[in-house]
Amino acid sequence: MDTRRLDLNLLVTLEALLIEQNVTRAAARLHLSQPAVSAQLSRLRDVFNDPLLIPAQRGMTPTVKALELLVPLRQALDQVRATVTTHLNFEPATASLTVSIACTDYVQAVLIKHLVVAMRREAPGVRIALRILDVPQLELQMTRGEVDLAVINMNGVPPALHSQHLYDESYVLIGRRGHPSLRADLTVDEFAQLEHVVVSLRGGGFSTSVDHALVARGLRRNVVHSASSFLPVPELVAQSDCVALVPSRLVEGRSEQLLCVAPPLPVEGFAIGLFWHERSDGHAGFKWVREFITRVADSRASDYGNPRTLTTLKPVQTS
Repeated sequence: MDTRRLDLNLLVTLEALLIEQNVTRAAARLHLSQPAVSAQLSRLRDVFNDPLLIPAQRGMTPTVKALELLVPLRQALDQVRATVTTHLNFEPATASLTVSIACTDYVQAVLIKHLVVAMRREAPGVRIALRILDVPQLELQMTRGEVDLAVINMNGVPPALHSQHLYDESYVLIGRRGHPSLRADLTVDEFAQLEHVVVSLRGGGFSTSVDHALVARGLRRNVVHSASSFLPVPELVAQSDCVALVPSRLVEGRSEQLLCVAPPLPVEGFAIGLFWHERSDGHAGFKWVREFITRVADSRASDYGNPRTLTTLKPVQTS
């Protein structure tokens, strides 16, 4: 069979004819004229080299080949319809979807863990796959479909990507409970003399923008350790006399171990945003996930330290 002579409309017509076994009723089902359906039946007979439907006393009788075609034809068309409908309608309670998210370990700790828990309740068929963040390659990864979403610092992200602001983050100075020198009214000089842990995301760095600000005041910070991630810093600080500047959300709920005070000099915070590529912008499933992530971030920000119960998001439909 030369499949180039087939198109989806012909197969839909064949399905209607096999179900109705009557050209007039099939035409009404398809919202077509009777001559149009008769013409398509003629083409189908030519393609399949079989009469398919034979005139009978009442309507038409399907041939053996037509009966053999009915079940696989309906299964194939149902699969096509389901595929198309999935892109237009997304029912979170029953849908299946895998979403690849690139983010830092900080974002995993303060947002993604809450997202996964909430997602299991609202959309158990949605799977979250976390990817290592590589900002220089991010746009290319999204173009290739290797990454669907990124939750990252909004500075320095390719402008070609779609974006949504999620929340603003600020820094706090942390030390262990009972630290001999850490207090709320710490001076800048006293701050510089403390034993500091700094985080260098590229690894190995012992200075940050805070050190540049101190140098401008004629001071040098006493940095004793450089970490490549924020995650181990609270535990390290809790077991030593070191202090560290960390994002405030990272130490939420750790007041029994840690003392948190405002830095004695201005420390610029950062904004966390959600980023995605044009290729997934109109997909109903990914649109729902983006809205859900925004809802989780809003929940964490508006009721800090005591997340409110999430309002269930309704199914998404796109035209």
